[in-house]
Amino acid sequence: MKKNIAIVMGGYSSESHISIKSGNVVYKHLNKNKYNAFRVLILKDKWVALNENDQEFAIDKNDFSFILNDKKITFDCVFNAIHGAPGENGQLIAYLKLINLKHTSAPFYQMALTFNKRDTLSAVKAYGIKTATSIYLNQGDEIQLDEIINKVGLPCFIKPNNAGSSYGISKAHKKEDILPAIKLAYKEDSEILIESFLNGTEVSVGVIQYQEETKVLPITEIVSENDFFDYEAKYEGKSQEITPARISKTQQEKVEKVAKKVYQILGMSGFSRAEYIFVNDEPYFLEINTVPGLTEKSILPQQAQAAGISLEKLFENAIESALKNEY
Repeated sequence: MKKNIAIVMGGYSSESHISIKSGNVVYKHLNKNKYNAFRVLILKDKWVALNENDQEFAIDKNDFSFILNDKKITFDCVFNAIHGAPGENGQLIAYLKLINLKHTSAPFYQMALTFNKRDTLSAVKAYGIKTATSIYLNQGDEIQLDEIINKVGLPCFIKPNNAGSSYGISKAHKKEDILPAIKLAYKEDSEILIESFLNGTEVSVGVIQYQEETKVLPITEIVSENDFFDYEAKYEGKSQEITPARISKTQQEKVEKVAKKVYQILGMSGFSRAEYIFVNDEPYFLEINTVPGLTEKSILPQQAQAAGISLEKLFENAIESALKNEY
């Protein structure tokens, strides 16, 4: 019998429209001979399953089911394509755990931990992973500009602590840039991170569970046309994403080792994509995404294809791995 798969997409954050693109790509590439796939749109005002004509059917949150042609449809597995809240921050995963429904992501605590940049940095630093120098602020905290500059230097990055897709991130080149950047970051989150600027080659490293092994995918070098890898660079073509990255064998071996270690330290399963910057050949960890973009042009699918893994295989593997998981 074919398994019923819910591809959840949308979400409650600024990344909702990107998530819908990812979800539609998963739907397009899933093997329809093997799975009955349904897109499930999760928005603040509605949870609905969609048929092929985008007709909406309300989801019963008691058991994540819906009625189609007078028949109740339940799911065997949820494919998580929600970037940001509630798919990437652990909320939806905790709900799925409560109703005993399998999913393609890491357990809910790991999702919550990795969505919080400060807590992720604390976790990996304890294992000797190199990171930028950082300061953490809550909204309402007193802002001491000289103290910030003394600790992290200039230029520096100001970013929301719990947000993705480069929303609300700024690079401050001078003292006068810091307050407007803090104000912008607070529009996305009530907690922010201020980090020192690391000057070096930036790479994105995909690590996934593939055929029951932790696999590091071919590495992507990020060359932004803008001042840094911001939203425009990431989603509007203002960057070069070069796979495989133009890095030395030594750099490749070092970052592969660190990326695998970070994946294990953070208790990951399923997809992940983490960013690193090389400083004197040493990889410095920036952040990790546990629901990376899954469109044909997104970085992780590019890396999978460079490794000889088609999107159909990539998505099928995620579902089959999830079905075997006990959590």
